[in-house]
Amino acid sequence: MHLRVTLLTAGRSSSLLDVRFEDARPLDSAGWHEVQHAVPGLARLAAAQLRYCSPSRRCRETGDLLGLSPIAQPALRDCDMGRWRGRTLQEIAAREPRAVDTWLADPRSAPHGGESLLAFISRVGGWLDTRPMDGDDEWVVAVAEPSVVRAAVCYVLKSPPHSYWRIEAHPLTPLVITGRAGQWCLSVE
Repeated sequence: MHLRVTLLTAGRSSSLLDVRFEDARPLDSAGWHEVQHAVPGLARLAAAQLRYCSPSRRCRETGDLLGLSPIAQPALRDCDMGRWRGRTLQEIAAREPRAVDTWLADPRSAPHGGESLLAFISRVGGWLDTRPMDGDDEWVVAVAEPSVVRAAVCYVLKSPPHSYWRIEAHPLTPLVITGRAGQWCLSVE
């Protein structure tokens, strides 16, 4: 039995333009139009047996505009950034330069009081590993935050956590993962 999981990065919001940590802003006007434009090419995703999304407003709106009617999954939420939530990296670096250096250098650290990068990657991987499979060739679609997609890539490839910083996840870009718990592969479709 194999499972196919398609992670679709949510449409853009202004938070993606100024890169605020764990920001729950909705799709902006440009993001809404981009999703509308992408509907014909992504309409096939509605055929998935299970359709989920990160619990953010941006992800839910993306899924709804695509006709997915996704179910919010708490395990697909953005990384818990504690007291840094809603701030930009530049703002935090100006106030807490040592804390930022520690956070970027050590994937086990959480100087912001939230979740470490390693814990975040493990949480997203745990979600992948616990997807239900009722038969052969099940298909799951999830609209997710860019950070969740990056964490999934690290988990699937069993790459060092520092590789997270070298992965780009652009809006409305699908990532296909196939396999089963602990035995995942990235797929090019």
